Amino acid sequence: MVDREMAPIAEPTAEDAALFQEAIGAVKPLRSSRVLLRHPGPLPIPSKRLAREKGVLNEMLNGSYDPSEIETGEELLYRQSSISWPQFRKLRRGCFSIQAELDLHGMTAPLARQALGGFLSQCLVLRYRCVRVIHGKGNGSFNRQPVLKQKLKYWLSQRQDVLAFCSARPVDGGTGAVYVLLKRRT
Repeated sequence: MVDREMAPIAEPTAEDAALFQEAIGAVKPLRSSRVLLRHPGPLPIPSKRLAREKGVLNEMLNGSYDPSEIETGEELLYRQSSISWPQFRKLRRGCFSIQAELDLHGMTAPLARQALGGFLSQCLVLRYRCVRVIHGKGNGSFNRQPVLKQKLKYWLSQRQDVLAFCSARPVDGGTGAVYVLLKRRT
């Protein structure tokens, strides 16, 4: 192994110091004596998830989203096979003109059934095509559940003159009312 002697370090001249100072310009002392060895990278951003959420929001705001197409489990839905899906979709969207309305609030089940039968018979005589029946949401009932809702579903589905029914749009009573599409009387 060869032992090397270190070359003596020469002191910088005034000319070298002036050139060095000119090259680096004005300097400020560091605030901290710590030196970061590595620059921290950017924080992770879930860009794919954010893009999907933005797409959903844009779709909802641009009108391609139809709230009547979403089922929450509280809606009443019934359609005879003679009614096409486009026609049923129109009913769900509230596109049919409501020609008559029956409000069953506060009625007992036997009284409501009798009122419904008379109402639908009268609507058929008058050749009404679409009517609304309000059964309520049950907010005033004993267990805060709709009492007439399931009974109405059964009663309407048993009638041959009822082609379809579905829960109304929120502006027409939401899950507390139904649109009923009636058979045309010949």
